Amino acid sequence: MSVNRHPNTQGVTIKQWRYTATGGETTLSGTDGFSQSLTYTAGAEEVFINGVLLVRGTDYTATTGTTVVLNNALVAGDIATVSAPSVFNVANTVPLATVAAKGDLIVGNGAASVTNLGVGADGSTLVANSSASTGVSWAGPIVTAGKNGIINGGMDIWQRGTTFTNPGSYAADRWTMYAPTTTVTQESSVVPTGFKYSMKLAATASTTPYAQQAIETANALQFAGQTVILSAYASASTATTLQLSLQYSTSVDNPVAGTWTSLSPLSSNGSAGTSGAFNRIYAIYSVPSTAKSLLITFNPTANIANGVNLYITGVQLELGSVATAFSRAGGTLQGELAACQRYYWRATGNSSSYIATIGAYSSTNGVGFVQNPVPMRIAATALDYSSLDFTRPGVGATPMTSLAILQSMPLTTSLAFSAASGLSGGTFGYLEINATNGYLGVSAEL
Repeated sequence: MSVNRHPNTQGVTIKQWRYTATGGETTLSGTDGFSQSLTYTAGAEEVFINGVLLVRGTDYTATTGTTVVLNNALVAGDIATVSAPSVFNVANTVPLATVAAKGDLIVGNGAASVTNLGVGADGSTLVANSSASTGVSWAGPIVTAGKNGIINGGMDIWQRGTTFTNPGSYAADRWTMYAPTTTVTQESSVVPTGFKYSMKLAATASTTPYAQQAIETANALQFAGQTVILSAYASASTATTLQLSLQYSTSVDNPVAGTWTSLSPLSSNGSAGTSGAFNRIYAIYSVPSTAKSLLITFNPTANIANGVNLYITGVQLELGSVATAFSRAGGTLQGELAACQRYYWRATGNSSSYIATIGAYSSTNGVGFVQNPVPMRIAATALDYSSLDFTRPGVGATPMTSLAILQSMPLTTSLAFSAASGLSGGTFGYLEINATNGYLGVSAEL
């Protein structure tokens, strides 16, 4: 007798009944020479005469489960053998039905007892949990600061303003836009669960707007030679397909306008949700080991019509091939602001806001410096400003006609300013924002 185990907790024994003929028999039934009663499953039996296998339905008939009828009578001394499997349950095995979906786990829930633990959410972690009936449970998804290579992926920070018409440069912090015939705004109503803002791109004519973010070398090197997934939450007022593109450069701190090499996704899904619903779109890439800078882009794959609105937020670039829970690059909202200010910061205020101490050295020129709120990526390379005065309390305000970087370091930015007239050499005062929409912006962008 031989035994084989079946994968569904059952075993199979092969049973045999042996009869020695006295001559003339045409039926095999009852007990054999070893006092075992013949019983078989019809269609699963095999019959041998002197070791030769007979053909079912041609040489014999076996339909009852207890009797085999031979077409030819046996001769005295013939050995007739009936062979048939017998199924039995195997103790201490787990039925396949214990698991119901891919990724389910079989776990112990007591002594000599097991049960099913359903698969966890993407990115979650299996942890010991003594209060759970199974002793383990899924935790997370875990949000880890720094895993996301995209700064301001949640569209939280908009230092330059919250509404832009046909932008050809920065809109939301760190996002360079090319959006002709498009109004770009910070959106707070159409957002996925767990987010405060999205970026809204409202087409005012047929157009293909896109947004880009360059990742400097210090942040890009962790992805070199790795498989990465680029993901985002996207919605549209009409069915729209978006693409998340990844390019790389072998140059250090390559700017947005630099030369880039495109990568082909290993797999992707860009179908945006509709009617206010958000889908998480993604693209998986293999980043070359030579990559020193990265550039990500999101855009519709074809022109969108006048009146179509796109919404995107939760943009994330991370290691691996599974999109895990969104995490700000800076960890917290304050950390995200500081990460943005490393590249650009803007001082704003009301119609009387002093932002620095400065001094005049002639009737038309002066100098001063501002303290950067965080150490910038490099020494500031550009300024943008509006409605600034050189103000001396008790004397009055003199409008500035020009402002430029005199000298810069990551922590401070020295300024040279000019006025048409009215300054006095050797006097000190304040750099003042003289209108509600006035500002001073300091940039070290890529």
